[in-house]
Amino acid sequence: MITVIPDISAQNTNAVSTGVPFLLIGPNSRFSGMGESGAGIADDATAMHWNPAGLSFQTDSDLEINFTHSPWLAGLGIGDLFYDFVASKKYVPELNGTLGASLTYLNIGEIIYTDELGNTDPSRNYKAYELAFAVGYGTKLSNDWGVGVTTRFIYSRLSPGDLQVGNERGTGTAFTTSFDLSGMWRPSGGPKFLKDKLSIGLNLSNLGPKISYVDADQADPIPTNLRLGIAYQILKNEGNEITLAADFSKLLVNRFTDENGNPASDPFYEALFTSWKGGINGIGKTIQSSIGVEYWYGAPRLIALRAGFFYEDPSNGNRRFITLGAGIRYSKYGFDFSYIDALVDNHPLANTLRFGLIANF
Repeated sequence: MITVIPDISAQNTNAVSTGVPFLLIGPNSRFSGMGESGAGIADDATAMHWNPAGLSFQTDSDLEINFTHSPWLAGLGIGDLFYDFVASKKYVPELNGTLGASLTYLNIGEIIYTDELGNTDPSRNYKAYELAFAVGYGTKLSNDWGVGVTTRFIYSRLSPGDLQVGNERGTGTAFTTSFDLSGMWRPSGGPKFLKDKLSIGLNLSNLGPKISYVDADQADPIPTNLRLGIAYQILKNEGNEITLAADFSKLLVNRFTDENGNPASDPFYEALFTSWKGGINGIGKTIQSSIGVEYWYGAPRLIALRAGFFYEDPSNGNRRFITLGAGIRYSKYGFDFSYIDALVDNHPLANTLRFGLIANF
C-alpha cells in the first residue's frame, strides 16, 4: 500500500473529489490575500491561472516574471509539503496579443511504503510530486473585450514506478492535458461609473480527459472549473486606489455509482452539463464564493494592503477562511505575502502563508 496525502479539497464526504486537485490551488500572494478573488482583475502574469483573458489587456513592453512559494497545508504539520508557482508574460506586437507561460509544482513530500501486512520498508520510501506546465495567449477583440486560451500539460508522480495494489498493477504515475477558455470585459467608455472602473471575467479551466494511475476504468476526472470574477475600482486619485473584487466558482465534475455499484464519472464534455443537476438549492451549495479588497498607496503604486473572505458550503468541503495580505513595489520589482486564518477548527489550511516575488525586465 502507498500512503499519500489526502485530497484536502474534499474535507466533507459529500464533496466531489478529483484527480490532480493541486490545479485548483490559488497561486500568487496578491489575489490570495484578497480571499482568492482574481478572475475579475487578472492584470499580471498570474492571469495564467485566474483568467487568461486578462493577458489581452497587458500590452506594456515589459517581460514579467511572477513567483510564488508556500509551505502548504501548515495545519497538518508536514514540514516537507510545499507549493511553487512561476508565471511569465510578454506582449508580442506581431501576434497582436500577449503570450504567457506558467509552471505549477506541488511537492507532496516523502511517502512511506507499507506492504499489505502493514510492514514498512524505509529503503522503499520515495518522494512524490505533481506538476503542470501551461502556455497561454490573450488578445483583444475590441477596446473593451479580450479573450484568452491556455494549453496545460499535467504530470502526477505518486509512486516511483511499478505499483501493485492487491491484484492490480500500475505505474503510480500519470499524465494528461487540459485547456482553458476565457473572456473579459473592461469598458473603456460609456457612463462615468463604468469607464475604466469595472471588469468582469469568466474562465472555464481544466477541460480535458481523465487521469489514470492503474487502468482506464479507475480514471479520475480532472478538476474542470468555471470561475466568474467581478472587480470594481471604487476610488482612484493621486496616491490612493481601492478595488473591490468577488469570485464565484463551481467544479464541473459529476461522479456517481454505476449499475454495477462501481464508482464512475462523466467525461468532461458531458459533466459541463450534468454537474448542474440538483436544483437551485443544490447548485448553490456547490458554488464557492470569495470577496476581497485591495488598497494601494503611492503614485506610482508603492504599498498595498489586502483582505478577503472565502466561503464554501459545509456540505461541499467546508473551507471558510479570512485572508490578509500586503505588498510593496519599487521600480520594476515587487514583494507580496498573504496569510490564511481558517474559521474551521483544525483545518489543514490554517495559518497558510504565501510569499511572492515580481520582476519586470
